Amino acid sequence: MKVIRILFRSIRDSFKSIIRNFSLSLASISCITITLVVVAISMTLSVNVNNLMKKVEDDVTIVAFLEVDVTPERITEIGEEIRELPNILPGDEGIMLDDKESIRQEMMKSSTTYEDIMKKWDNREDNPLKDAYHVKVVDIDTMDETVAAISKIEGVHSVKNNDEMVDSLVGVFDAITKGTYIVVIALIIVTAFLIVNTIKITIFSRKREIDIMRLVGASNTNIKIPFLFEGLFLGVFGSIIPIIIITYGYSTLYHHFDGKLFGNIFTLTKPEPFIYSVAGLLLLIGVLVGMFGSWRAVRKHLKI
Repeated sequence: MKVIRILFRSIRDSFKSIIRNFSLSLASISCITITLVVVAISMTLSVNVNNLMKKVEDDVTIVAFLEVDVTPERITEIGEEIRELPNILPGDEGIMLDDKESIRQEMMKSSTTYEDIMKKWDNREDNPLKDAYHVKVVDIDTMDETVAAISKIEGVHSVKNNDEMVDSLVGVFDAITKGTYIVVIALIIVTAFLIVNTIKITIFSRKREIDIMRLVGASNTNIKIPFLFEGLFLGVFGSIIPIIIITYGYSTLYHHFDGKLFGNIFTLTKPEPFIYSVAGLLLLIGVLVGMFGSWRAVRKHLKI
């Protein structure tokens, strides 16, 4: 019963302190809010960019163009040699033949000019196009070794891949993510500093009350708890707006664009359970930052 009474009194005192030092409390809450909004945006971007990168990596394909005069038997042998290489996806997903006749037919359908030119290539010997194998790998980090191995196979004319574009995209998004993290860390430090000052002023304004509590035998814990609760509530209040933004804002964005941005290029992560995980993490960060700032202030300025 005594513990419950102390708990309720501490909560009451922390609310009174927040109201008494409203301007500083508002500054701390605003800073926490801004920090958590940036954190929410950063997490949302990070998760969706990672999904985009995974999709891009899954679509990375090596195209091995064969010699013009390669025989059908040798084409089959080349396919088997490629399939036996390490880092090739198993099954039909890993390798697919695009023969020159299929390429000719597709090109003729796309343009009447092509049709006029290519309709004369009615047999394999007259067709100057190259057969090609489309190859997908397990790990794009070792794609260069796979490209080199395919290039050495007899009957392969040239090998093309778009890993340079993927590397460029990964580099850009990685730089954006790291820059966002730096901003978040800086904002967290500023927020903690503001909370330290808020609690410090609270301690000074209640110095007389604290001295009386000491004289009547109040324990150090009883004196410290209200300040820790104050930091906790500052963190909770500061996390309300970011949680609303991520919960309703992201869901609205997702459903408005039907889960896709820029056509089918950028597919957004489904809101549930993503938004609930982010909301919980935002609340946790807000509480931890608030309580850490309070703990630092109490430890430094409350000499007990």
